[in-house]
Amino acid sequence: MGLSSCSVERFIPEGEYLYTSDNVEVVSDTVIKDKGELKNALTASLIPATNNKFLGMYPGLYFHYKAQREKPGFINKFLNNKFGKEPVYLSDVEPYQVEDLIRGKLENNGFFYSVVASDVKRDTANKEASVDYRVKLLNPYLLKSYQLDTDTMLIYSELKKELPGNIIKDKMRFDLSALKAERERLERELRSKGYYHFNAGLLIFEADTNQYDTRRFDLFLRLKNKIPEKSTIPYKIKTVNIYPHYSVEEDSLSRKFKDRYAEKNYFQKEVFFKPKRLDPFILIEEGDLYSPKKSSNTSRRLSSIGLYKFINIEYNELDTNPSDSLGLLEANIYLSPLNKRSLRAELKAVTKSNNFAGPNFSTSYTNRNLFGGGEILDLSANVGYEVQLGSTKQNLGTSSLLLGVESKLTFPRMILPFTINTDWFDYAIPKTVMSLGAEYLNRSQLFSLTSLNAKLGYLWQANRYVTHEFFPVESTYVNLGNVTTDFQEVLDDNEFLQRSFDQQFISGMRYSFTYNGMVDTKDTHQFYFNFNLDTAGNSLSLFSGGGSPDDPATIFGLQYSQYAKADVDVRYHFKFAKRQKIATRLFAGYGKPYGNSDVLPYLKQYFSGGPYSVRAFQIRSLGPGTYTPEDGDQTSFYDQAGNIRLEANIEYRFPLFNFVNGAVFGDAGNVWNAPENTQLSGSRFESDFINELGIGVGTGIRIDIQSFVIRFDLAAPIHDPQLDEGERWDFRWDEPVFNFAIGYPF
Repeated sequence: MGLSSCSVERFIPEGEYLYTSDNVEVVSDTVIKDKGELKNALTASLIPATNNKFLGMYPGLYFHYKAQREKPGFINKFLNNKFGKEPVYLSDVEPYQVEDLIRGKLENNGFFYSVVASDVKRDTANKEASVDYRVKLLNPYLLKSYQLDTDTMLIYSELKKELPGNIIKDKMRFDLSALKAERERLERELRSKGYYHFNAGLLIFEADTNQYDTRRFDLFLRLKNKIPEKSTIPYKIKTVNIYPHYSVEEDSLSRKFKDRYAEKNYFQKEVFFKPKRLDPFILIEEGDLYSPKKSSNTSRRLSSIGLYKFINIEYNELDTNPSDSLGLLEANIYLSPLNKRSLRAELKAVTKSNNFAGPNFSTSYTNRNLFGGGEILDLSANVGYEVQLGSTKQNLGTSSLLLGVESKLTFPRMILPFTINTDWFDYAIPKTVMSLGAEYLNRSQLFSLTSLNAKLGYLWQANRYVTHEFFPVESTYVNLGNVTTDFQEVLDDNEFLQRSFDQQFISGMRYSFTYNGMVDTKDTHQFYFNFNLDTAGNSLSLFSGGGSPDDPATIFGLQYSQYAKADVDVRYHFKFAKRQKIATRLFAGYGKPYGNSDVLPYLKQYFSGGPYSVRAFQIRSLGPGTYTPEDGDQTSFYDQAGNIRLEANIEYRFPLFNFVNGAVFGDAGNVWNAPENTQLSGSRFESDFINELGIGVGTGIRIDIQSFVIRFDLAAPIHDPQLDEGERWDFRWDEPVFNFAIGYPF
């Protein structure tokens, strides 16, 4: 688009100047701490904002002006709606008003009596104008002392205890925002001590400079005059009332049915939620002082059960004499449950990176509060049928039939042979998860695979960012059947692959730690860390006596796996503007077979390539190492996995319009074997692994509707380890790989 600054000049009205730039110059006779931050704050206060340039041009203004014509046309209207910007003229700027704003900002930061001046510059040739503001700083006022006025009221003694904080510091510069933060801090501290009616607006600061000639000031804190007496006394919880099955219609009726448990009143016509099971989630106790923290923690704990759609905690003030030194409150906890049972069915069209596509039907049934203790039962089943579209070296033109069922029972507490004190878990009570599942996969012309799995574990959210998962029991039985001649030849030629399928029984434990700082979506720097540890076979070896790969031990007649596997996933997002960020990820994983095994089970091996990995390579088409399948080998798909995986990704995400975002990215990664799979030449992990990374670049579009993301990526390789050395660096832009996925890759 060949626009330039003069291309909008003809649209500028006579006598007007386009407001193109502003600037703040800050000068002082002495060194001023945080002078750069102060300048940025002053610059941010300038109004109005200048007209934005893009590569020295004004495309937004151009689209706006074109749309103002008598007959602008559909295209000009569309471009104006999407990208147009209304012009800002010099006549819209009030420099003297801006000077007052700057002075106010300076006084709020302790720079009283500073001098502010402005200078307007006009470029008559280009009809452009700018305003420069010059600020002459005088030395700021610094804090000499901070103290509380004295009074006989009880609340003054509490304020005095809290006065030494970390906001108001000795010799700090006068800062209005710090004073506001100090009032809010004191409000939080006093409310946590039971002062139910207290708020920051009751406090007032007074500064006195009369004692000093050197720009110092004393700061005094006191309560405002004539504040309500109820604001100056703490409140105690006299009664706790809980409505486990609350609805407006049943409110008056349920009050007739009271059950007293653990010094709380439970009102429910029929026992919907057993008080014994609900009580650990409620931290509000009779006799305690009012505490906002306990209220929020109770609300969060109750929400974590997954049973209630509305949770409302209300406090009613009981008759209190203003002359009393203690007020009384009644706490009412209203819990409105979700529907006890729900049924869901879903029909999907599924397409995968390995060129398989087809319909998938799934259904699920949920029963909430199964045993009256917040238990949730989920039953699910799915049927999928896929057919290969096209022909690639990774597929045989086969079809695939998948049948699966699963039952999961979640308890909102820990099921253990011994008692755990729930007070140890301030943020949330751990959950117990039990599940059983079965899956049948029939890959025509190849094999069928039947798997059964069982899990018992615990989920615990330690705080807003940290989650733990611990599954001491996690077992899987796999049976390979209906093996065709073609696939049997693959197994006969690859002993490692054969052994990975021979390990029919996997029984062990798994632990996962997750730190997710990305819940703070507005933060500039966002971090994510996940660590997984998966071990199998240790407890079984105690009963079987152990074995070796050449003479594997069995239990119940089944050969079992022994391995340890660990991986880490580290992500960092740098959000430098609204809807713009640079997202990065590093992944490293290693699995060590031992004892009974010399290779990881097939289901536990790593693979590379695909929409959530190195996107310039199709799923399971990269590696291991420099392994290169023979031309026409349509079964290499099953070989291209390993017990080591390394991967790095970077992506720049930016807005296009409305809910559509764009991205450009680069991916690098591969998988390897250690020890080497002798049937796969080049699969061994060695010191020059950096030269064996598959690297690709690409671009994509994301449709982001309220955090539901549909993603389209197009990527091409620039470094292919399957090629001979010296030929691997080759940007094959004419051989792109298309990826379709749900959600961001990292």
